[in-house]
Amino acid sequence: MLQCSTLSISLTSNRFSKVPIKFLHQQRPYPKRWQHFHRPIATRVPRQWQAWLYDRGSLTQRLMQASDGHFQVQVTRNSWGTPSPSERKATGLKPRQKAIIREVQLLCHNQPWVCARSIIPAHTLKGRQRRFKDIGNKPLGALLFAHPNMQRGGIQVANLTRSDSPQTHWARRSLFHLDKRPILVTEVFLPPMLDFTPSLKA
Repeated sequence: MLQCSTLSISLTSNRFSKVPIKFLHQQRPYPKRWQHFHRPIATRVPRQWQAWLYDRGSLTQRLMQASDGHFQVQVTRNSWGTPSPSERKATGLKPRQKAIIREVQLLCHNQPWVCARSIIPAHTLKGRQRRFKDIGNKPLGALLFAHPNMQRGGIQVANLTRSDSPQTHWARRSLFHLDKRPILVTEVFLPPMLDFTPSLKA
């Protein structure tokens, strides 16, 4: 079974690479790993990834369009846990505060295109936000963009690099506020997405 924490993806017909996705979330110090796209890192992002990384619309909608509706969510984790230092700083959590950590794979044509990790603090889970504690295999993005009082912060990008492999993965994250309560969403983009360009039409 493919896991977000250690995701196996096929690079060639006879070759596999273990990608330590959690490595991305544990990077320190925080400012040197995540940068806003308007900073110099924007010039280093390969052109083929820019449309995916900088689109402020719903990634769920873009993936459904690119896959002609052959889209599904596979949940690999949805439980209380301790966010990384970088995630705590982004959401304003204290060191010992826990949050719902949701890790999923977004599949198109039964192939993983995105590995996503969301941090949902306990104080966010109030009122109509209680349902976000466990939404099952519903796409979180669709619910976020349907929320009447959703505000999205700036997009930050990072590149997941490994010392033992030339393979790299571009990722982005955004802080969403629902009724002024935060949810941090990180999305790691996988190689199959390179064959498609997202439609930016609403």
